[in-house]
Amino acid sequence: MTDHAVLILRLAAPLQSWGGPSRYNRRETRPQPTKSGVLGLLAAAEGRAREASITDLLDLRLGVRVDQPGSLLRDYHTFSDHRGVPLPSAKVNAKGVQTKTSPAKYTGVTQRFYLQDAVFVAALRGPAPLLERLEHAVRHPAYPLSLGRRSCPPTGPVSLGLHADAELPDALTAVPWQASAHRRSQVQATEVTLEATVEDLAGDQLAVDVPDTYDLKTGTLFGRRTVRHLWVTLPTGRQAAQPADRESPPANPGHDPFALLGW
Repeated sequence: MTDHAVLILRLAAPLQSWGGPSRYNRRETRPQPTKSGVLGLLAAAEGRAREASITDLLDLRLGVRVDQPGSLLRDYHTFSDHRGVPLPSAKVNAKGVQTKTSPAKYTGVTQRFYLQDAVFVAALRGPAPLLERLEHAVRHPAYPLSLGRRSCPPTGPVSLGLHADAELPDALTAVPWQASAHRRSQVQATEVTLEATVEDLAGDQLAVDVPDTYDLKTGTLFGRRTVRHLWVTLPTGRQAAQPADRESPPANPGHDPFALLGW
């Protein structure tokens, strides 16, 4: 039986976008990294062509911890053809050629959504030889890495190393809190509780984010996987506040309404 291991990734950036079912000119993001997005990052790190097989990656089990949820950003902008010609429509003619808009439309609107200032920890469990190769590739990527979209490069090293085999909840609990210094300064308690999602055959929810290919010619069809949501409690590194020494209060002399008048 092949030995297993766990690869830990830190997914942090000013902007991230983990595509959901949206298409066309409105592209939304899910609140956590998707399996399709994480496997795409690994495939890019290895330098795989888009039409290359990803069968060996699909069996990796994914767990994600939300160390810093960030906030939602909507990017609204217009676009046009630099040649000054009408934009194409969604229709094609009998020859399969995309037709122009009628009446002519020269400016379009697109809206894209991002997570800003978010930090996630992803744990991938699978065969140790495969994860060793992937960990090396993440540290020496063949293609630039991105968090969901090419416009979202990661901040700092992505790999937190290869760890001994463990169940995904245990692996996510063992990794120190990865939030930014600003976020950490806002939490005064000695512990913090974080949301997590792990791939689990006995899970009670479905995630439709398992890709069959990244080939642009055929497009990607997404399969299902069962997941389970849980909460992970981690130390923040802060010491418990010590009670301050207090002097004994002075004896109550009683209420004297004339004392301030010097009577």
